[in-house]
Amino acid sequence: MSGFDDPFDPNIQLSAQGCSCGRHASQIEHQQDEDARIGRVVESTVMRALFPRDETRRNFIRAVGAGTALAAVSTFFPLSAAKALAADRAPPEKTDLKIGFVPITCATPIIMAGPMGFYSREGLNVSLLKTAGWAVVRDKVMNKEYDASHMLSPMPLAISLGLGSQAQPMDVAAIENINGQAITLHVKHKDKLDPKQWKGFKFGLPFDYSIHNLLLRYFLAEHGLDPDRDVELRIMAPPDMVANLRAGNIDGFLGPEPFNQRAVYEEVGFIHTLSRDIWDGHPCCAFGISEGFAKAHPNTFAALFRAIASATDYAHKPENRADIIKAIAPANYLNQPIPVLEQVMTGRFADGLGKVRNVPDRVDFDPFPWPSMAVWMLTQLKRWGYLKGEVNYQGVAENVFLATDARKRLKEMGLPAPAGNYAKYTIMGKVFDPAKPEQYLKSFRISRA
Repeated sequence: MSGFDDPFDPNIQLSAQGCSCGRHASQIEHQQDEDARIGRVVESTVMRALFPRDETRRNFIRAVGAGTALAAVSTFFPLSAAKALAADRAPPEKTDLKIGFVPITCATPIIMAGPMGFYSREGLNVSLLKTAGWAVVRDKVMNKEYDASHMLSPMPLAISLGLGSQAQPMDVAAIENINGQAITLHVKHKDKLDPKQWKGFKFGLPFDYSIHNLLLRYFLAEHGLDPDRDVELRIMAPPDMVANLRAGNIDGFLGPEPFNQRAVYEEVGFIHTLSRDIWDGHPCCAFGISEGFAKAHPNTFAALFRAIASATDYAHKPENRADIIKAIAPANYLNQPIPVLEQVMTGRFADGLGKVRNVPDRVDFDPFPWPSMAVWMLTQLKRWGYLKGEVNYQGVAENVFLATDARKRLKEMGLPAPAGNYAKYTIMGKVFDPAKPEQYLKSFRISRA
């Protein structure tokens, strides 16, 4: 049964009756569906390799027909053997898992993978545990109360380096979302659109070791404000940001969705700057897991990666967003009004300044954990005094952000993956070269380094 089927329809079967995902009449039917899916992944991978240009592939199939094309490819590539090998996955060592999440749209793939069947398809029984804030997430993962968790992308770096906690090796298996944050100000500040007017403002942030903290500091400094001296930065859980804005405890926040849009919805705030306009394509949240868990349960780790990466790829496609919104909106997940989530996930939204904007990539989803993104985070952690001394930027980045493993698994799944681990980024007009982190760090006028 789909999570969106009518439970009052007498023709709908609610009980699983032997199928692990609850969507098939029997486990045999479930396995046949899974085998067909795996077969399609293998076929897609082979055809992508044979025909790098999709137009060539389509012309070939139109010319000879699908059946002849399949037969022709099978004569020189053992598709049947490849499908059998792909289907022969080792069973998870641990099937009952606890995964934490903070109720924000950044957690979309982790959350939707439950009600939409991505975990059960991999033979996993996942309990999704809503968590109040990031310090609680960190402590529960470190204490092994959670097997894995939704995390802010700098958190595994900080935990691995012992910043804010005892050092414990952590891994970023996959990035969850890119973009999807914003700077929101109280409506009383509609006459202060120039950031140079924000001296003395109080801003809310979700965590010290967050992309939000690093982006807001970067944004303020680029406008000539020292984030440690000219404004006050306060740490608060994302669900508390709108209430603090309404009460006047803060003048604004750089926070995750849906709380920027929720502030507009409740007419207490307006969206000043989308985070994509600071750094288009920036990472925000990640799927974090302790290095020890991954090593002790390699098959479970592989199954988790497949579930999360599949969900992330599904969430990337705009045509799937309507069903995803229905899956993540309920009280046990985000507990948010559908109109708020629709504005966030579609990118067509009211900004609180009287305009309706259309920004389709306001939020997006991409699983690849780029080490170059980690290098940028490390430069900013050092810039603002969180990280001191010599830093092996690439060594730390590659130990924590598991790009090589992710690339291998994505290719096995028939999903796209970049050829390299490093890319240059343009952030507020300034190019970051991950091969020159110290040179980049020394280029900033406002810095604690």
